[in-house]
Amino acid sequence: MSRATTSADTGGKSGGLARRGLLLVLSSPSGAGKTTLSRKLLEQDFGIAMSVSVTTRAPRPGEVDGRDYHFRDVAAFEKLGDDGALLEWARVHGNLYGTPAAAVMEQLATGRDVLFDIDWQGAQQLTGKAPADVVRVFILPPSAETLRHRLETRAQDKPDVVARRLAGAAAEIEHWAEYDYVLVNSDLDMCLENLRTILAAERLKRSRQTALAGLVEGLLKGL
Repeated sequence: MSRATTSADTGGKSGGLARRGLLLVLSSPSGAGKTTLSRKLLEQDFGIAMSVSVTTRAPRPGEVDGRDYHFRDVAAFEKLGDDGALLEWARVHGNLYGTPAAAVMEQLATGRDVLFDIDWQGAQQLTGKAPADVVRVFILPPSAETLRHRLETRAQDKPDVVARRLAGAAAEIEHWAEYDYVLVNSDLDMCLENLRTILAAERLKRSRQTALAGLVEGLLKGL
């Protein structure tokens, strides 16, 4: 599949105009599909980059340090927090997760969009740090039965971990109303298309078009 041409493909520009990047947050209960949606969005849109989180959990089969996560022990993670090097952090299912600040803010300033696969705690903290830059999307499963089936058949977690994730799903879903957009992932392709539509619209917001004022000033002078 060919990827979509995006404003950020040309150096953070929309219609030839420079713009500020955005922070696209995806949250959902485990098993609702946000990781698959994130992967497919990144495959189709080179104008957005994944924020690589730091975590204390063990790698899953196929995961690579530095690509999927920065895997660190608890002491190393806590030092990052003490040094102010994390934009947000949270404890999820007994493990620590956090977002390194420097790389994210550098991309944002140059017009590059950044994608976050984080929970509601991280979304709240990130919004507190950069409220004008964050776009929050919550992904819901179509039913509780579907969510349970996805968790039980993806063969990545032990039964006790699956049970813990199911128990935590309700607590995660309770925060759906804090998000700017909510998508129900009953059909993956349709959900992905809706996500891409949200991203396209948010990129075109007047507040993110940093060169518009200069363009308008030039137009008025020439009339």
